[in-house]
Amino acid sequence: MSAPEWERTLEVRTADQTHALAAGLGTTLEAGDLLILTGELGAGKTTFAQGLGEGLGVRAGIISPTFVLVRIHPNLPDGPRPGGPDLVHVDAYRLGSAAEIDDIDLENTMDSAVTVVEWGRGRVEHLSDSRLEVDLVRTLGCASRDALGGPTPAAPTRHADASHAETLDFDTEDDDEPRTVVIRGYGPRWVNPPALPGTEPGALPGTAAGPLPEPTERNS
Repeated sequence: MSAPEWERTLEVRTADQTHALAAGLGTTLEAGDLLILTGELGAGKTTFAQGLGEGLGVRAGIISPTFVLVRIHPNLPDGPRPGGPDLVHVDAYRLGSAAEIDDIDLENTMDSAVTVVEWGRGRVEHLSDSRLEVDLVRTLGCASRDALGGPTPAAPTRHADASHAETLDFDTEDDDEPRTVVIRGYGPRWVNPPALPGTEPGALPGTAAGPLPEPTERNS
């Protein structure tokens, strides 16, 4: 596996900060971009995907993974980025291989949309020569960053609310607890890291919690 072009590590303290960080990243994304989200249960993957959708200016309604493998959220003509890319949100939890990814024909939308894949590590890297990998680590729930690529996720549970009887809740409620967000860039599209909220002095947009700690950065 090739080494990343760069790596940035940021600490967020609340779900709002996770959302705002992703929204800032979303404003920099373009059609054809591929993101892989990795994290244990309750790490905030869905919150992060919702923030990306806000930054991209797509239709709201991004939810936790369901029986639907792929959801397309179209760009809003009256949103912050009219004419921008759609968001294709993929749940690869039940897909065991890259071949199964190919069966859902993501290639048909890759060029016109931003594709975000939860549980996608080891399954979707072949879709593009460039990608962003985003690891979300719960400080209270994950003893080591190495665990991100290791344990098999726990069995999914159903929402108690009957109106959501068909929804599988892989990401438990995103409480306000500290999290580490590690972002890595691979390939020619991401030779240089994007400007992100929290990487320069100042508060994350939409929050009142103050600035994030200065992130660490590793260049490869």
